[in-house]
Amino acid sequence: MQRRSEYRPRLVSYVLNNKKEGRISKEITAKIKQAAIDLNYQPNHIARSLQAQKTMTIGLIVADIANPFSSQIARIIEDEAQKAGYSVIFGSSDEKASKTEKLIKLFLNRQVDGFIIAFPENTQTQAQYLKQIGIPFVMIDRYFPEITSNCVSINNYSAAASAINHLLENGRRKIGIVTYATALHHLNERKRGAIDLLGDDAAVGEIRIDHVAEDVAEAIAGFLALPEPVDAVFFSTNLLTVAGLKYLNSLNVKVPDQVAVVGFDETDAFDLFYAPVSYVKQPMTDLGREAVNLLLETIDDSSLQKSVTLDTELVARQSSVLLR
Repeated sequence: MQRRSEYRPRLVSYVLNNKKEGRISKEITAKIKQAAIDLNYQPNHIARSLQAQKTMTIGLIVADIANPFSSQIARIIEDEAQKAGYSVIFGSSDEKASKTEKLIKLFLNRQVDGFIIAFPENTQTQAQYLKQIGIPFVMIDRYFPEITSNCVSINNYSAAASAINHLLENGRRKIGIVTYATALHHLNERKRGAIDLLGDDAAVGEIRIDHVAEDVAEAIAGFLALPEPVDAVFFSTNLLTVAGLKYLNSLNVKVPDQVAVVGFDETDAFDLFYAPVSYVKQPMTDLGREAVNLLLETIDDSSLQKSVTLDTELVARQSSVLLR
């Protein structure tokens, strides 16, 4: 009987890497795999990556890892990348262009094979830089319409329009919109999708990203002080929704009896509110999966330029039920 040490290295490599299946006998395959277990064999990923001229790593930059959207999308991307044999290193930009730049340089020094990035405001030059040096990258959630690049996002305009339509169909007539004061295209598309339906009747509160609690309170107080107070509010992100619910609750404003609420993105906080909150649900798994697949395609074909737009779903719950 042939001893383990007598198996040729190439034959061992074929078996352990699941190559040439069917051309190696089941008996030899079983013996080599058992030998690997007995010897506590660990594959040499560094040698493998050098041979393939890849590090088998992806750099992921999210906006804010404390945000449920960012943490959930990071987990999905990590799981999808792992299926393809890739590891993910990630960082949070905290919505700062300067930190995004540092993370990009850090990940480039780590020789990642490509990036998946949720770019914050004023980072167009960083996206252009990645294009110039030829590193594969995919923009996720956020994108710059003036930059042609791989992108996976949702139809933000129609997502907001569906929320406003839902409120109108449920008897609401004066609707406030709470969104960020920002140049980010995806958030401005949400605002545009809402305002286009409401026209001159729209009441809009724009929130500074570093003054959320006070600006949301000021916006809602303004809505309620109008000659015709709002009877519904659409919040364009989950963090704005939570801040708005806290303030409405502090005023003892009843949801949905006095003011209906629709938020954006799914979060456990929406289930804990006394009136479970209606929200626009993003296809998180599809966003993550499409981003990983598109990046891997781009790593193999650097000329690829593709934009993927996904639809959302409005989850209607107690916070926006029909007036009776």
